This record gives sequence, structure tokens and C-alpha cells, in this order.
Amino acid sequence: MHLSSLPSPYGIGSMGRCALDFADFLADAGQSFWQVLPICPTSYGDSPYQSFSTFAGNPYFIDLEALEQDGLLQREEYVQVDWESAPGDVNYGALYEKRYPILRLAAQRLLAAQPADYTAFLTENRTWLPDYAAFMALKDAHGGRPWWEWEEGLRLRHAEDLAAAQRTYASDISFWQALQYLFFRQWKALKHYVNEKGISLIGDLPIYVSLDSADVWARPELFQLGEDHMPTEVAGCPPDAFAADGQLWGNPLFDWDAMARDGYAWWTERIQRLCQCFEVLRIDHFRGFEAYYAIPYGAPDAREGRWKKGPGAALFQAVEQTVGPGRIIAEDLGFLTAEVHALRQACGFPGMRVLEFAFDSDRNSTNPYLPHNLPRHCVAYSGTHDNDTLRGWLSSLEGESACYAREYLRLSSREPHWDAIAALWQSVADLTIVQAQDLLGLGSEARMNTPSTVGTNWRWRSLPGAFTPALSRRLRDLTALYGRLG
Repeated sequence: MHLSSLPSPYGIGSMGRCALDFADFLADAGQSFWQVLPICPTSYGDSPYQSFSTFAGNPYFIDLEALEQDGLLQREEYVQVDWESAPGDVNYGALYEKRYPILRLAAQRLLAAQPADYTAFLTENRTWLPDYAAFMALKDAHGGRPWWEWEEGLRLRHAEDLAAAQRTYASDISFWQALQYLFFRQWKALKHYVNEKGISLIGDLPIYVSLDSADVWARPELFQLGEDHMPTEVAGCPPDAFAADGQLWGNPLFDWDAMARDGYAWWTERIQRLCQCFEVLRIDHFRGFEAYYAIPYGAPDAREGRWKKGPGAALFQAVEQTVGPGRIIAEDLGFLTAEVHALRQACGFPGMRVLEFAFDSDRNSTNPYLPHNLPRHCVAYSGTHDNDTLRGWLSSLEGESACYAREYLRLSSREPHWDAIAALWQSVADLTIVQAQDLLGLGSEARMNTPSTVGTNWRWRSLPGAFTPALSRRLRDLTALYGRLG
């Protein structure tokens, strides 16, 4: 359940009352974990996997009512705003236009009477926050254009041009820094509340960063870029049965040799920060650490790509030496090799198993995603953010796949999603996760993301009052039935 999907009268879910209410629901239902998508700022396309910064928090999640309680907003400044969205939908265009003017009022008041810990916050985040704030201020000054369309001195970060820009846009830079203080202050309070309820938070770490990000603009030496700071090759996936042209993601690739020379310091800091925000961390596209698919920059699709070796276990050894043994889930879905399996096992990370991958047309009882084939050391999911909801998926099955799923899961006609969840929880998997949409029994209209499409993704929100006491009791009873109470 991502924060954006929580019910709220202000256009998108936040770290306020709606998040606390959901934590209460989980606690009452006997649950132990709450998993969210990346909490970084979204950029064009609204995907949390394409962000302006891998270190920053998403300002949209800053709760406006909490700002009022802190004396940073007056109620009339935000309560009457038309967010131009239905209760079950996020309108990101309206948020972009209307949220920041309100947040700017709060930031101005914060900066006029800085809290005692504000300077310490700036110091603690000095390795990334000044660059991120300058990046966002310059992006605003350039009408939102990507950094490679800025004038050369700023694009290539010439010292004298940067110094002049920092003087010119000093107030805007301070604004973006203040927003991060507000975000992480509220996140700390939310995390404390959730943990006090006996619930651990699972975060999400995308392997790649966006080309149009403060990360690439500020640290070009860490990426495979040419002299003009543009990529030589970009990320993606090779052609397969589902995508004849492969998937062209377009993210810049890491210069793993450069990263190795300083002991993977950037990665260590990145994971360390997220481990402070979450108890458990899911690392997206784990297979890319063993070998990654590199596509020539400018290619029309992914057909011309080739596999290259990644950093392997050396990266995670460096992280463990600095951060300590972390609780990491390896997203090991997709095209895997024996080397990928060996790397995950060497690191000791549990992999993922997805119920919606379990049923193919030939009634393959050895399918590794079937509940009876799951190992203990894994995290089993009903589906991920890239999958349809359980009801949507079940209704889409045809022929022998539909018959097999119906017989195996012992599906009822009225509430098949509960039958599927029960089958998952009967497995020996150490941890099982279901999407909030599946608890609510929603169809394909509530799907979070359809890969390789744009315009309608990442928008689903639950309706107010959807997570009822009756649903909590039912969830708790089913959890207890299979010995999974926290």
C-alpha cells in the first residue's frame, strides 16, 4: 500500500492521519509488515521508479494538516483547494500546479523561525541535499527542462557558474531544502507511530536512477557518460515472449569500475539512508547486480543490447562492512541465470515468489511459483505493483490456465481473491505480502501500473472508510488460521 494510495481529501495520500489510520488497521488485523513503493520525488510519468533524486523524499506526501498543527499553514490556505481528482484517483497535474504554492508558504514560515534541529539536518544531509536543492531550483528556473538542455556552464557544473546560480536562486534553494526537512520530520514521526504498533516498514530501492536527476547531474563520474555528460549506453531488458523489442528503460548505467575504486561509497550511503527509513529493504532488479543489459544510447528499442558483468557480491560485502547485516529482499523476477541465483544465495537474501506467475496452460505442478513449491526463505506475493489485482488477473485467465487455477486455488465464485490469499498463506514462505487492492477485492480498475504504458499508472487511491473493522477482523482471523499472526 503506497502512501499515494491512502485516502485523503487533499488529492493524494500523505504521512498524516490517513497513514496513521492505516497503521491502526494493520495492527488490529494482526499484521507485522507494511510495504510501500519508493518514497522519492516522482518526475515525468509520475513513476516512483523515475525520480529527480534517489535520496530525497516526495514533497507530495507532506501532510498539510500536520503543517497547520505546527503553525506553518492556516487552514483556509489549503482546505478549499480543488485538487481536480476523484476520491479514488490521483491527479498529478493538478498536484504539480497547486501543491507547491501551499508548501512554499509553509517553508517560508519555517525558514523565518528555524527549528533548533534545522541546521543539524542540513549538516547531516550535506552529501546530497545542496546538490538536490540546487538542481530543483535550476530546473524551475529553466521551465522544467532537463539539465542537459541548460546552458553549458550549469550543465557541466563549472564552478563559477554554479556559484553565481547559488547566489541568484538562494531563496529557491532554501525552499527545496526546507521541504526535505519537513518531509523527513514527518516521516520520522510516522515511522515511530508504525513501529510502536508492532509493524515494520518495507521500503523499495530502484536499482537505477533517472537520467534527469540530481544524482546524474551532480555525480557524472559515477555513470557511463561521454564527455558531454550524456549516456553511452542505457538500461533495459532484452526481447522475450512478452516484448518482441525488449524493454528500453533509458536509465543511465553505473560505472561500476569507478564505484569500486572508492568502495562503493555512493551505494553504501544510499542503502544506509534507506535502512534508517525502513526495517526491511526490497532491492529492485537484483539480477542487474550480477549482469546488466546495456543498450546503445539513441537506439529505437532494446534489440541491440548486450549483457555486461555487474559488481556481484563485492558491492554487498562493502555495504555490509559499513551498514551491517541488513534485512534485504532481492527482487529476483524475470530472466534469471544460475549466476544470479548463486549471487542471491551468497548474499543470503530471500527472493520473491508471485502467485500470479504460478499458472501456465500445461498444468505444470513443478512451477516454482505454486504455493506448494515455495521455499521457506522467500517472500511470497499475491502480485506486485506491475501486476493486475487478483480479481482482475483471475478474470483474465482463459482455457486450461483458468481451469487449473480454479481447481488448485479452490476458487469460489463470490470471493475468489480470499481463496487465492488463503492458498498463499498456506505455503511455508517466511513472509507473505498481499496488495491492499486484493484485500479489498478490487478489479483491474485498481491496478497500480501496467508496464510499458503511460498516462493512467500510479493513480489508484482507496476510498475513505474502505478498511473497515469487519475487514480487519476477517484479515486477523485468516492470519491466525495459518499461524501468521505477528
